[in-house]
Amino acid sequence: MPKSKSIWVPLASVVAITITIAPAAAQQKPNIVVMLADNLGYGELGVYGGGILRGAPTPRIDALASEGMRLLNFNVEAQCTPSRSALLTGRFAIRSGTYEVPIGGTPDGLTQWEITTAELLSGRGYATGMWGKWHLGSAEDRMPTNQGFDEWYGIPRTYDEAMWPSLDETKSMWPSVGNRQGWNAKVVHPEHIYEARKGDQPRQVAVLDVDHRRTMDAEITSRAVEFIKRNASSGKPFYAYVPFAHVHMPTLPNLEFAGRTGNGDWADCLAEMDYRTGQILDAIKQAGIENDTLVIFASDNGPEATNPWEGDNGPWRGTYFTAMEGSLRAPFIIRWPGKVPAGRISNEIVHIVDIFTTLARVGGAEVPTDRPIDGVDQLDFFLGKQEASNREGFPAYVADRLSAVKWRNWKVHLIWQETMYATPQKLALPRIINLLTDRKEERDVGAQNSWVADPAVRIIGELEASFKRYPPIKLGTPDPYTPPEPGLMRTRP
Repeated sequence: MPKSKSIWVPLASVVAITITIAPAAAQQKPNIVVMLADNLGYGELGVYGGGILRGAPTPRIDALASEGMRLLNFNVEAQCTPSRSALLTGRFAIRSGTYEVPIGGTPDGLTQWEITTAELLSGRGYATGMWGKWHLGSAEDRMPTNQGFDEWYGIPRTYDEAMWPSLDETKSMWPSVGNRQGWNAKVVHPEHIYEARKGDQPRQVAVLDVDHRRTMDAEITSRAVEFIKRNASSGKPFYAYVPFAHVHMPTLPNLEFAGRTGNGDWADCLAEMDYRTGQILDAIKQAGIENDTLVIFASDNGPEATNPWEGDNGPWRGTYFTAMEGSLRAPFIIRWPGKVPAGRISNEIVHIVDIFTTLARVGGAEVPTDRPIDGVDQLDFFLGKQEASNREGFPAYVADRLSAVKWRNWKVHLIWQETMYATPQKLALPRIINLLTDRKEERDVGAQNSWVADPAVRIIGELEASFKRYPPIKLGTPDPYTPPEPGLMRTRP
């Protein structure tokens, strides 16, 4: 399959993809496990140059990489909500009104019109489960069990809210704030941990506080393992989406791991995450389904930027909430024994939206044809049938700001921002970086390479043309959402 020169997939191309996907449905459906670390930077894992350099070896994840394929140029969106939206819908978050972390006051998350991976695979007979942070809607009708998942345990928003009910000097290291001491739930309600089954009302089971933050990954893993064993025993194909809590701030280990490395909380959390990953891999092996299970381990974002929980961006520059490589590049490992070549490493560009389209093909599902799908099918690339990715580049948004464009080994910056706390600066002229010779993005080589602007502008033009035909959903859009023509209101699978 030739390289795609377009980032947005036109309607005709989507139809073509559905034609190629359909025959896979006749084959045995593999199980799919997607483990998603939270804000795990490029330089954290041993296999990416971290591990013991970050205070804790990561033997289980490193071994997983040796058993499958490791990407050096896997790209995500700049914030948690946009990345998770892109992963589950195959659409850049700017299209779905999910382009920034919600603050409150308006409907947040995905409209029910969006179609998730869980819905596609559920429609093909898969059991679907999720455990962990959703961050794509805190109203009950937008929670995971109303977006294709059969079961869910986790939080609707994010883990830094664990500090809210812990703002009590008698219980926590964090000081009280304002002119009154302690937490006042009447001012802002704390976030709850939920348990839900499809068709039932989500149930609040606990308040997310610092103590529960410490135990989240143990609980997430335990429930995911039980789901894997249960469905392996029944012979039903399954899709397990496992977004871990680590290493999102506050980066606090389970008490069983506290002090284990001797290198502080952050290293203890890295050790725990490696252990939890191993528990899930062990469950797959013990169930006898290793060869029938596609496993992905990835991160949703670049590293944390807030003291004392800063992460590591490896050889790159910047943190999440920017368009720097330290924000965009994240770890990615895929294993499928006997199908994905073991030990393969690639610097070809893959974007998180591609996972949606690829998993659709794996599960024998058809991608939607009534909306633009930005993800491209990367299965043949992952299987080693071709050396090149089916993607050459993509637009990089930070919130609703088109900040950069990546194309091959080039980066064209339109807005310059090095860290999430830096002020974005609109550039008078684009800044062109050769990522092969300048991993820290320090030298503008636009004077010698102004030609790079041409493919970058083409990517922008195609995206803007698609916006005219399919207007993006506005942030805070309530349900029911009906797209303007030519989009059509879909029937949920």
